[in-house]
Amino acid sequence: MKIGFIGTGVMGTGVIKNLLKHNHEVMVFNRTKNHAQEAIDAGASWIDSPAQLAQEANLIFTMVGFPADVEEVYFGKNGLFKTAHAGQFLIDMTTSKPSLAKKIGHVGEEKGVHILDAPVSGGDIGAKNGTLTVFVGGKKSDYEQIADIFASFSKVVNYFGDYGSGQHAKMANQIMIAGTMTGMVEMLVYAKAAHLNLEQILKAVQGGSAENFSLGSYGPRILKHDFTPGFFAKHFLKDLRIALDEADEMNLDLPGTRLAKRLYEELVDDNGLGNDGTQALIKLWWHDA
Repeated sequence: MKIGFIGTGVMGTGVIKNLLKHNHEVMVFNRTKNHAQEAIDAGASWIDSPAQLAQEANLIFTMVGFPADVEEVYFGKNGLFKTAHAGQFLIDMTTSKPSLAKKIGHVGEEKGVHILDAPVSGGDIGAKNGTLTVFVGGKKSDYEQIADIFASFSKVVNYFGDYGSGQHAKMANQIMIAGTMTGMVEMLVYAKAAHLNLEQILKAVQGGSAENFSLGSYGPRILKHDFTPGFFAKHFLKDLRIALDEADEMNLDLPGTRLAKRLYEELVDDNGLGNDGTQALIKLWWHDA
């Protein structure tokens, strides 16, 4: 199948490589072409705009940074909807606003285009290994037609309902991660202050009932002072803001998530560390990190 992919960041490139491994022809576009070089070197071909990509590909995935980027990719002057055609599949894997997913879905219906919102979880490791978790919203019949494509780069795929449901499910996921990230960081801060062996405590805690992905994936990186992004801190802050906006719409108070947002605002907005990985939260305590 001819597959288009917009967004060749850390996770997008991992997904692209897995699609190529499954013998799909992949064409890519990214706002900055040199950031697509790794995907091109792996076998993907370059296309000059989203509109051109929509003329070439049967199915297009988008995985960009922020809701404004999604708006531009779909509705901009060279966006996908300029040339999208009936029967085509457009799938947004960006973690974005449920309301925007609904807007894209309804415009797609008018054009006869199949639309899914399908954000993912699993970070750079999951994208590289093809073990991502996918949260799908849209028409179930559309999802069922391309379920095998998701299997090229994921371990778990769940369908949640109509347009926007995939985004709501991803918000639930990010709320959970907010707790595990702050818990992991505070655990390490406490353990260091108590003069415990940090490698030993990581193994001990991960081996018990506190086991979680954040601890296993990002704890060792912190000890190596490796703050390269498996997931950008600035993107996680964006997700927390969306989650809390949606919670406000549902008259929900989520104090733990609000605290996590405030900490990541300090990291990203006050300290300018948005391009670090989410594990850089430890720098609010360990300034020598």
